[in-house]
This record gives sequence, structure tokens and C-alpha cells, in this order.
Amino acid sequence: MADSSGKRDYYEVLGVDRGAGDDAIKKAYRTLAKKYHPDLNPNDPAAEAKFKEVNDAYSVLSDPDKRAAYDRYGHAAFDGSMGGGGAGGAGTGFGGFGGFGDFGDLGDIFGSFFGGGFGGASARRNAPQRGDDIGASVRISFEEAASGVKKDISFNRVSVCPDCRGTGSADGRVEKCQACGGTGQKKIIQRLGGMQFQSTATCDSCRGTGKTIKDPCQTCRGSGLVRQSKKLTVDIPAGIDDGNRLVLRGEGNGGVNGGEAGDLILEVSVAKHAIFTREGTTLFCEVPITVADAILGAEVDIPTLEGNRKYKIPEGTQNGTRFTIRGSGLPGVNSKRRGDLVFTVNVEIPKSLNMKQKDLVRKFAEACGDSNYSKRSGFIRKIFGK
Repeated sequence: MADSSGKRDYYEVLGVDRGAGDDAIKKAYRTLAKKYHPDLNPNDPAAEAKFKEVNDAYSVLSDPDKRAAYDRYGHAAFDGSMGGGGAGGAGTGFGGFGGFGDFGDLGDIFGSFFGGGFGGASARRNAPQRGDDIGASVRISFEEAASGVKKDISFNRVSVCPDCRGTGSADGRVEKCQACGGTGQKKIIQRLGGMQFQSTATCDSCRGTGKTIKDPCQTCRGSGLVRQSKKLTVDIPAGIDDGNRLVLRGEGNGGVNGGEAGDLILEVSVAKHAIFTREGTTLFCEVPITVADAILGAEVDIPTLEGNRKYKIPEGTQNGTRFTIRGSGLPGVNSKRRGDLVFTVNVEIPKSLNMKQKDLVRKFAEACGDSNYSKRSGFIRKIFGK
């Protein structure tokens, strides 16, 4: 899942959860790096891009400081043009014209010309920030999808530290950074062609937060956030289909500076049924019948999600004929209206007949003659013109 920057979540890239240890991260990295290494995938730009993405993810998640910054700020922690600087990198403080950030020092210089907003990046960083959305999955049976079900799920999330309530301070005291005066930025004097320019960069002392904590919380190590495993009972509505997603508001990662929590995106996987398939709210199945049933007509048992029901098959029914039972399909999500059940009859031809049975079939065929087989007669006429 990509965030607003367009980059995929680093944990998703490596295929590990947010509570994964160093060994799990290293193992996942080695597996993927080998899989997408350019030497093993010559002339494959997609593999090369994957290899770079895997390396970028590992470079952050294998470093405790960078990982902590990423857990707190996401990709913005390393995006200087957005005032992130969370991993100690320089930020331009150049809000509305971020494109100049690609030109290194010139980006800082142009930023000062256009009012890059000394302290503007810090203001954004210190403002309430919504937590990241996270993903989870749950598997249910076909019947559970039809009727709806409550399921217990477990997932890992980053939440506001319960001990310091998100302040990062053991005693609750957060002071203004003395090095930058609480702006989160430091002034840089640069000379170019005999001219002097002033630009800004992220404060090294507070890493751009504008705050200092003398007694960091031991639980969250001053980050204000902790990883936790959470269990939740989810109400899955009737009619949900395979691959549908449920959005659980506020169950994602905790926000920063009092920001609201992100959402949990729950992907539902529905197991296949032994008899039924579905398209939307319509159910489909095949029902085998005998030759006698097809010729004479019969009342046969038709499976439904509520059990078998009787259905009258008319005489002369052809193989492959479809019948519809209205309202015996699936309900729509959050709707009481149900779809239909469509079943196709499959006329089964008997095998391994004994001599007596074969003789009876021959007599039956002779008694019927060609007049009872309109399709066969028409086919012969088309071939022989008779």
C-alpha cells in the first residue's frame, strides 16, 4: 500500500510486520535481494526497480534510529523537501516549490528567495499528524460470507505510548529546543559568486521537532509511540465477496502530536465452495439428472445455501438447460435484497450397461424414430440437403 508520497510501505516491501525483529528483517531482505538482483535478472527493468526498493527499505528498517523515525513520520521522515529530516537529513524548508529540492544547495538558496518559511517545516511537523493506515487480512468460509460472521483478528500497530501519552517524556515535560528556539530549523549562511545567501536546514539538536526532552520515556524511548499487538472482533457483513476490503476507522497507527489514528484496511479472503460459484449476488451450480428425468420430467432436489429444495424439471429437458430460482442467491452487502440461484442441468449418460439394458435402449430408439429428434433431423438435412 502506497502513501501520499507514492512509495510503498517499507514493511510491506520486505513482507514483514511492524513488530518484526532484526533477524526477520535481515532474512527477508536477503531472500528478496537475491530474487531481484540485477545479475540474476538481466534486461529486466522491473526487477532492477524492485531490487532498489528492497535496498531502500532495508537501509531504513535495519537502522534503529531510522526505523524509529520511519515508524513515527513514515516516508516524510526522509523527505527533505517536505520538512521531514527525521533521520537527521537536511531539509530545505521550501514548502510550496519543492521541485527546487533536486538541485541541492541551490534549492536552499531559492527557498530563501521565495519565503521558504523559516520554521515553516517545523510548524508542519509539530502540528497534529494523522497516523498511517495499516493492512491485515482474514479468511472466511463461503457460507460465512453469505450469512455474515463475527471474526477475531490479530494485528500489529504503532500506538500512542500509554505511559507518556505520546509526549515522549517520562515526567511529561517537553521544552523548547534552545539550539533553534523551537523553530526546528537552523540558519545557514552560504556564499555564491561573491554574494551571501541565507537558507535553512533541519536543527541537529532536536531533529526538526523544535522540542527537547530531558527525561525520555523508557517505554517508547522518547518517540511517543510503541509497537503493540492488538486483537479485535470484526463484524463481517453478509454478501461480502472475495477480495473486498473493510475500513476500520481509527484502528491503524497512532497519530503524532495529538493527531488522529490511521485506519486498518482489512482484506477479506473467501474460500471456494464445493458446489457453488458466484458473480455478485447471483449463485451458480450444476445439477446432474438422469436420462429418464430429462425425457419424462421429474421433481429433483436442488441445493441452496439454506438446504435442498424441490424443483420440477419439465419433460424433454435438454442437457445444459438453465433454470433460475428467484431470491435464493446471496444478499447484497448492507442490503436485504437477495440475488438469484441459477442452476444448469447436466444429463448424465449411463455407462457399463448390461446386454438386457442395451437391448431395451435399442428398442426405445427404434420406437422413437427420427421424428422425436428435431435437432438431429435438421442437422442431417443441412448436410445432405434432404
